[in-house]
Amino acid sequence: MHIKIALLAGDGIGPEVIAQAVKVCDAIAVKFKHTIEWKSALIGAVAIDETGEPYPDETHQICLNTDAILFGAIGHPKYDNNPNATIRPEQGLLKMRKKLGLFANVRPTFTFPSLIDKSPLKRERIEGTDLVFLRELTGGIYFGKKGRTDEGETAYDHCVYSREEVKRLAKKGFELAMTRSKKLCCVDKANVLETSRLWRETVQNMEKDYPEVQVSYEFVDAVAMRLVQWPSSYDVLITENLFGDILTDEASVISGSMGLMPSASVGTHTSLYEPIHGSYPQATGKNIANPLATVLSAAMLFEDALGLTEEATAIRTVVNKSLAAGIVTEDLAENTKAYGTNEVGDWLAKNV
Repeated sequence: MHIKIALLAGDGIGPEVIAQAVKVCDAIAVKFKHTIEWKSALIGAVAIDETGEPYPDETHQICLNTDAILFGAIGHPKYDNNPNATIRPEQGLLKMRKKLGLFANVRPTFTFPSLIDKSPLKRERIEGTDLVFLRELTGGIYFGKKGRTDEGETAYDHCVYSREEVKRLAKKGFELAMTRSKKLCCVDKANVLETSRLWRETVQNMEKDYPEVQVSYEFVDAVAMRLVQWPSSYDVLITENLFGDILTDEASVISGSMGLMPSASVGTHTSLYEPIHGSYPQATGKNIANPLATVLSAAMLFEDALGLTEEATAIRTVVNKSLAAGIVTEDLAENTKAYGTNEVGDWLAKNV
């Protein structure tokens, strides 16, 4: 099979972790007799530096003309520390999501048997956790009207959702729940927010189309608490953009490291696969970043975008073997040797 993948390494540790995922994917291609055509493109701070745009038109065309996108991270301190910057790397991510129609962010959270005692949460609380968040990506407060009044002394951000935006995300949630434990939780703040009441009303109206799915409705603050108390009680959770951004980062600590969790963003034109961590500028160039989340994102790409389940399984198997063997970066090395980012990538590729 000839596969075309857009490679958007981005900023910070993005290029370092992406390089390891490429090694593993190329090894998989050899093992299963595929060819991969990598199409590199700019996004984020590096794109601003070279083109003045965080998501150039050339990058967009490359994304449209490939089978899927493998993405690293964006963000740079020179923009984070400048509240007056008119162009920011993050604008490239939002623009890409909007232009590619990437409306559903799929974030699984699960535990690794060999790492369960490295989690900051007790074993008995997290054992058996296997949940998936579906976060709406192209609506809500991140895309609403924003600005300043009173000569800059007052700021506002509007949170806006249409019923159709909620419905298409909820549909994916119901469909995913049908393939799993047939449990769906809608996370909102319907006691306060009108947009949340629209979410709850829309999902309630859809229940009749999926009679086998057990649906619950919980406020976001309650879910934030229960995620660290009884995460294994959840299966599929759907929520709006801002709530999903916060809750999925909270859920990532269950596994023991943000460097372990993959994600996918799916939509109308293509699909994008990325680690959930950010650009981690403090680690840039130090060869200490954990590449496993990016490698596991590549596994999601093979399975979901290409339908290559055996290849995805091979990637997940070798990742589990590396963890069991202690071939890990410093975030997971406790009283044991810490391996460099590239050493972990080399080991994975060699052992595919």
